[in-house]
Amino acid sequence: MTTQSIPIEEVCDWLNTSVSDVFSTMFSSEAQSVPPLDSHGTTEPLVIGSVGFVGEMNGVVYISVTAAFARTLTSRMLGMPEAEIEGHEMVNDVIGELSNMIVGSVKSRLCDRGAPCVLTIPSIVRGQNFEVQPIKPSERRLLGFQCGTDHLAVEFLMKLSK
Repeated sequence: MTTQSIPIEEVCDWLNTSVSDVFSTMFSSEAQSVPPLDSHGTTEPLVIGSVGFVGEMNGVVYISVTAAFARTLTSRMLGMPEAEIEGHEMVNDVIGELSNMIVGSVKSRLCDRGAPCVLTIPSIVRGQNFEVQPIKPSERRLLGFQCGTDHLAVEFLMKLSK
């Protein structure tokens, strides 16, 4: 099977399933697919986890949440009150692990479909009023999720290596 037979829409379906599964398992929470919100120009600070995959197919996934939602997720994952979370280190670790779990599931499916790849280490970006601009000829998709009153954005960039 060639990598060209795995369309980006199928990978997006895998991302949708992965986000839903990870939120259900790790946070006992439902992540419903919704139209993505435009986070560009928001005044709220964002925490963005990114993990890439490299191999037959190359891509990167950015998981974006508000800093407040990132603290809530950290509290839930670590089973501790938000008041006990100090600084950014614990929050960064949780968002990095969340990103790794979501993209790891996609990586497994890619490998199963004949497109072996490896994951990059997670990285965290914090800030506001910025956007990811892909270089051509990358494919880009933006997915949105609602978790209670909070939102999660998943930005996916993919490029075939051959």
